[in-house]
Amino acid sequence: MHLSFSPLQILALCHLTGSALATFREFGIPPSNATVSIKRFNVANFTAVNDLHTFVTPILPGHASAIFPLYSYLVEHGTGESRRRLMFDLPVGIRKDVLNFAPAVKVLFTSGDLTGNVSKDITEQLQDGGIELQSIESVIWSHSHFDHIGDMSKWPNSTSLVIGSETDTSTYPQNVNASLRDSDFAGHNVTKINFSTATLTFSGLQAIDYFDDGSVYLVNTPGHLPGHLTALARVTPTSFILLGGDTFHHAGEARPRPAFQQAFPCPAHLLEEARSGQSISTDFFWSPKSSLRSFDIPSRAQQLLSISDLPDRFTADPVEAQVSLEKIATFDADPDIFVLISHDLSIVGSLPYFPQSLDAWKENGWKEETVWNFVDKANPAFVFSPV
Repeated sequence: MHLSFSPLQILALCHLTGSALATFREFGIPPSNATVSIKRFNVANFTAVNDLHTFVTPILPGHASAIFPLYSYLVEHGTGESRRRLMFDLPVGIRKDVLNFAPAVKVLFTSGDLTGNVSKDITEQLQDGGIELQSIESVIWSHSHFDHIGDMSKWPNSTSLVIGSETDTSTYPQNVNASLRDSDFAGHNVTKINFSTATLTFSGLQAIDYFDDGSVYLVNTPGHLPGHLTALARVTPTSFILLGGDTFHHAGEARPRPAFQQAFPCPAHLLEEARSGQSISTDFFWSPKSSLRSFDIPSRAQQLLSISDLPDRFTADPVEAQVSLEKIATFDADPDIFVLISHDLSIVGSLPYFPQSLDAWKENGWKEETVWNFVDKANPAFVFSPV
């Protein structure tokens, strides 16, 4: 059979092909051969009891509670004597000394809203793995919520702290509502990243070149909390990992979207599972080509979940947070960038942990293998049908 196309159709096909083959360069990210290595830790898992609604909506019957893994990332720049090490986020899990939290945080545990345990915090895990705390140049907080700041009193004074300039640094007891304590800053040099001085912008996001060599960019992603930032790390000259902090909490807040589906089509078995009515409920979710008890994923043009805007939400500014998420979603759809958030339950057992690195994610096809986990009814992150 002979197929012919009009000039307009050919142009459209070329446009689609070009989009499918888009690279990081389209974001304006400068080329560089400087890279870093990324290794992840799962410090703990905690359960938000009847509190998933404070993070996402809608909440289907039976999904009021949710498990949140707490990831921390070791970033290594260079090798040998010239190696420089950073930590991105320091989850504390459920601290052994929970009563020493500031009252605004302690109440989350004493009320039973958060449950869980941690056998070893990040400082202990690093040292068990042969990483001396003195070798960590800086700790970067994506933001100052308790589950991202760790216990800085356990770190040597030589380790500095990097935060967004809009971060609220008030401490308890001077501020009775503060979630931070004086010990979170005592003895540490604190660097505030001021994005108003940024000369780089990627997908509408202000970025600052941390090492001045294109290996790590700190990116301004406000909304979840004032001062929230993320890190775009170059792990090969042409591939990146975006450490997304709390720009979203569940993969369903970012996916699916048309550009994402074009670059990463949903696996056939998950498409069939949804169409056969075995997974995503059409009583709660819909798309143009869906029918009763048969959900069609490819025709869904918007993400399945939304950032919670309820009064008891954990997000400071849901509107601003949604704008940041829309911009991060452009990275999520790019084949050169792997977006990893701090609490993604869907990948808890799907990617390697320290001492293995995540650097070869693209070569190993880990993004293709994991980004649709969240719609698999067998995955612990699945929340799209009533229980």
